[in-house]
Amino acid sequence: MNTTSSARCITLDFSGRFLPAVYIIVFITGMAANVWGLKSLLQNWKKLGIINVFVLNLGLTDMLYLLTLPFLVVYYFLQSKWLFGDVFCKITRFCFNMNLYGSIGFLTCISVYRYLAIVHPMRVMGRITVTHSVALSILVWLLVSVQSLPDMFFIKTYRNRTGKCYDTTSSPYIEDYLKYSLGWTFTGFFIPFLITLGCYGHVMVILCRKNNIDKVLKRRSLRLLFILIVLFSVCYIPYHVLKSLNLWVRVLYKARVCHGWFNGVYIAHQISRGLVCLNSALNPLIYLHGSEDVPAQIRQLLQRARRAWRAVLRRSIAPNQVPLV
Repeated sequence: MNTTSSARCITLDFSGRFLPAVYIIVFITGMAANVWGLKSLLQNWKKLGIINVFVLNLGLTDMLYLLTLPFLVVYYFLQSKWLFGDVFCKITRFCFNMNLYGSIGFLTCISVYRYLAIVHPMRVMGRITVTHSVALSILVWLLVSVQSLPDMFFIKTYRNRTGKCYDTTSSPYIEDYLKYSLGWTFTGFFIPFLITLGCYGHVMVILCRKNNIDKVLKRRSLRLLFILIVLFSVCYIPYHVLKSLNLWVRVLYKARVCHGWFNGVYIAHQISRGLVCLNSALNPLIYLHGSEDVPAQIRQLLQRARRAWRAVLRRSIAPNQVPLV
């Protein structure tokens, strides 16, 4: 055990250099992808079936969080100086939690519905309606709100001293927050993760054993499975592991314990914070599993973008050409 100053133990300026760029990229790509995805969803509402209710709610959670990113960009550009008040700081962090755990909840619902459609098609045929999907969506919103509400009662700003807007809480309350966070991780992430893993593990067994399953259904299921693997592996798992580890490091540091690996944990946690917000830009990929027209639409958009870019280049080059005499 050794004691050192915080400047020597943990380099706190990494988040200010890393997170603003990530937030700007996520805001631009996430807004564009979600607006396009929601538009596509509404145009194909009847075609996509009962799962579209969960996909719609997934898009709403993304938009809720994306609208707060410009304020966080300003915060980190000003070297962690929060200018928007304690209430809005808590609202911003609440929106992040609603997006994160709402996304996990709706992805879990989609996985369960896909499991029932493939493994027990005869039992659920005609028994699951849009009304059930709406009721389940309301339940997800309520559960996530109840889980997120205690976070609002933790101190988020020390305006007179540091001007920070903590994503967790300040040091005096860090032990209590660690306990709350571990419980929240178990109920809000670990249990849904096990349900999703169990559903798609069984689905993969069925898809491998049976040859009479519709090819389109197989393709959509495999596509959704790949998207879920990316989301959990890149966004959700690293964040929850490193968040808990970082909170434990802060508890140790409060007790005047400092080790060389503390800084590595802090940097890894900041990277995981950047990765977890990518879910708002990656979630629109869920639209791919519901519509066979989406890949064709993406190709058309890319072709239009290339044509527009070539036209801009031609216009910019033409004035600089010397006329022949």
